[in-house]
Amino acid sequence: MRPGSVRATLVPALALFLATACSEGPATRLEDYLARVARPLGEEPPALAATVVPRVPRAEAMQITIEADGIDGLDFLKLRGCAVQTTIARRNSSLGRMAPPSQRLLLELAYLRDAPPCVRKLREESNEELADLLENSYASKKEQLPALIFNATLGSREFRDFWRSPGTLGNYPAETSSAPITALERINALVGQWLSGDYTADESVFELTLSEVANGDGGELLEALTLQREALDQASSMALKETMEGPLCDEGLIPASAPILRTVATTYFIGRIQPWSAQLSQRYHTLLAPIEALERRVQPALPPAYERWRLQRDASLAQGLAAPREHVRSLQTLLGSCYAEFAPAKDDS
Repeated sequence: MRPGSVRATLVPALALFLATACSEGPATRLEDYLARVARPLGEEPPALAATVVPRVPRAEAMQITIEADGIDGLDFLKLRGCAVQTTIARRNSSLGRMAPPSQRLLLELAYLRDAPPCVRKLREESNEELADLLENSYASKKEQLPALIFNATLGSREFRDFWRSPGTLGNYPAETSSAPITALERINALVGQWLSGDYTADESVFELTLSEVANGDGGELLEALTLQREALDQASSMALKETMEGPLCDEGLIPASAPILRTVATTYFIGRIQPWSAQLSQRYHTLLAPIEALERRVQPALPPAYERWRLQRDASLAQGLAAPREHVRSLQTLLGSCYAEFAPAKDDS
């Protein structure tokens, strides 16, 4: 379908059905569309099956083991006069050893921040052995930083909650918030700062930001795009099955089903489904951009379990995003012999 003809049809359809579309959930609109496509084709309306989406692994199953180093067994009293002494004491305490990933990251950032001044002090005091130990530990923690960041962010319970499937989609994504996007962008900026060597961190801000991510709608997005794919694939299958039996309109003859299908396509697909699809696409790009940027930053540390799930997630999202375009092609194939506005655009290449 040529873009111009789609827009020309979309405007009046939107004006007529916007109020109705906003009052119904996406599953209701898709079921109604499937029934309207099936009826003139003489098919039984297919039932929407429960969506099956890729499930993110448990946070505990994705956590990367952080190897201990020589500083963990150090008598921190030997570091009297260094700010890092307090950090090491907190790390070695029972609370420090049992700290959740976010707190462990913050402790290691404090260590990376406080260790270099202490190394300089120890060398000035000719305590080379202790300075070397502290310096080697510092280098080790820098290497572990991407893994520590993964554990506290992408591999955390908060990010798993972000991808948790909802009980219902409601009117998603009509009433979504910008808070999770802002939180994801803030975390991505912090990670960039830490990986570039600036280890400053505000504990309360970081924890609050993680909680905002946990309340995000990644699960709703994944489920909505999966629902879209499954429903539109069913509609496309009905259209293509009819096409396989020969042109719908042949030698100028237009069957009674053709104008009905034309109305269904313009009024119910273009007028009611496509606006929702456009909202989903926009939400996808705003939500996924900071997540993908964060994944690129810590790419070397991503564990196999997360990589497998990410591939499944991305494939499912891509299929959901492509479903409306694929369905338009099936409508063009079915109705193109009947109406000029549904004729496939010519390839000028």
